[in-house]
This record gives sequence, C-alpha cells and structure tokens, in this order.
Amino acid sequence: MPATSNTPTPTDLPEMPAPRVRERAAHSIGGGLALLFGLLGLLGGAALIAAGATMASTGPKVALIIVGVLIAFAAFLAMCGLNMVAPGEARVVQLFGRYRGTIRTDGLRWVNPLTTRSKISTRIRNHETAVLKVNDAYGNPIELAAVVVWKVEDTAQATFEVDDFLEFVSTQTEAAVRHIAIEYPYDAHDEGGLSLRGNAEEITEKLAVELHARVEAAGVHIIESRFTHLAYAPEIASAMLQRQQAGAVVAARKLIVEGAVGMVEMALTRITEQDIVELDAERRAAMVSNLMVVLCGDRAAQPVLNTGTLYQ
Repeated sequence: MPATSNTPTPTDLPEMPAPRVRERAAHSIGGGLALLFGLLGLLGGAALIAAGATMASTGPKVALIIVGVLIAFAAFLAMCGLNMVAPGEARVVQLFGRYRGTIRTDGLRWVNPLTTRSKISTRIRNHETAVLKVNDAYGNPIELAAVVVWKVEDTAQATFEVDDFLEFVSTQTEAAVRHIAIEYPYDAHDEGGLSLRGNAEEITEKLAVELHARVEAAGVHIIESRFTHLAYAPEIASAMLQRQQAGAVVAARKLIVEGAVGMVEMALTRITEQDIVELDAERRAAMVSNLMVVLCGDRAAQPVLNTGTLYQ
C-alpha cells in the first residue's frame, strides 16, 4: 500500500468557518501609577469632605463636600480599571459588547474602567477522553481512549467563536478519535497496511492533524495527542487473541522451515564437496526427509542406529 494513500487531504478534514475576530493587544498601562493616583484621589476627596464639614458657611461647605464626593467617586471609578494578571492568564477586554483587545502582560495593569474584563487561562492543559467503544475499519468492536495536550492560543477566538471552548475541545477530541478509529483496522491483514496497533506513531500524527483542523476555529493549539488505551472489545477479545496466537505460530513455523531448508542444503553441499559419502537420488531424498523431521519437529528425535550397510 502506498505511504501517501492514507495521508489526510484537505477533503478528509472538517471545514470550519473562518474566524470573525482575531486576538490583538488591548491598550493598558502599568497599574502601579494608576493605583497611586487613585489612592491620592480618595484621600483628597476625603480631605475635602472633612474640610467642608468643619466650615460654618453653608455655600462653601456644600461646595467642598460635593467636590470631595465627586473626586472620591472619580478616584474609586478609576481604580475599578485595575487588573491583576497572573502568569499564564489573560484578560479579554470588552467595551459595551465590542472586543477591545487582550491583556497578556502579567502584573498589575490598568484599562478603561468602563470595560468588562474576562479571565481566560493560557496555560497548557490536557484532556483525556473516556474509553470509547467503536468499530474499526474491519467492523471489529474495539475500545480506545486518547489524551490531548493543548492550550489557548487566540483568546478572542476562544471567547467569541464558540460558546464554551472547554466543552468544544472535549467534543471535537472524541469525534476525531472516533473518526480515526473507523478509518483504520486494529490489526492490518494486508502487509504494509496501516493499523492502530502496529502504526501508533503514524496514526497519532494523523489524529493530531485532524484535531488541529477541528479546534483551530476556537483558537486552540494542539501540542500533542496520544492513545492511552487500545484493545479489542471484551466480547471478541478471546477470539482475536486466538487469531493473534495462530498468526504467531504460523510466522514461527515459517521461520523454522526456512532455517531448516537452509541447513539441509548446507549439509548436502558439504557432503558432496568433501566426498564423504556418495548418495543416489533415493537416499538423498531420505536424508532430506530425516533432516527436516529432526529440524522441524516439536519433540527431540529418537536416534536409530543402523548396524548394517547404508542400504539395509
């Protein structure tokens, strides 16, 4: 079977819609200075309120209190724009429903306080599927499970292109594993054919390609995928084990016969070259038969001593 016949082509892979939004950096500044100004504003507003409360004149008193309240409120509102971003996390910023960018710089950051910020993890994750029962390419029921290592690469797509990117990755992983399982047999009957058990590396590469095509729309990057469980279903496991044992016995017998034929040929050649004994066709055939029995038999041969001539 040609090696390229099983290579995934664009027509074999699912087509996902083009993303409507891509990640971009949100405008943000260091939060330390913003925090300092916010605290100074709160203190200044409190000081104005306290100063206005001590004044006897009504007009200036009310004015100072109002100005102090406004300054304190503005400082509090400005401090609402502070965000703590931990390593391996990001903040997706929206202003009145419109995507304004993503904050990936860790530490204390400040953005427009009127925006909403959604936390999303960009750490490496793994997802292990449950043990799935499917039919392979030959129709045999098999059980398999896989683990996928992935991470969010585009936070905008992960937030806006799918409802729940965690559930999306889980569902698409199971779909890809099922699709790969029905495309290939557990054991290939044809020499050179790909099988789930005999070509694990090639199959996992194809699984990674299909997974990438399925989850790319959600801004997810597949790092690695591996099968963690692969076996025949219990109802046919015994029969398939007998088949595998029979195949192993046949292969072993074939190797034994090939070796025995070579040894017999070598023995006859040495006897002829060194002129040890002259054998006619009948005795030559008898020697070949005896040697093959000795070399291919399951039990040790019982020697028979010939006390007469070679032909008796």
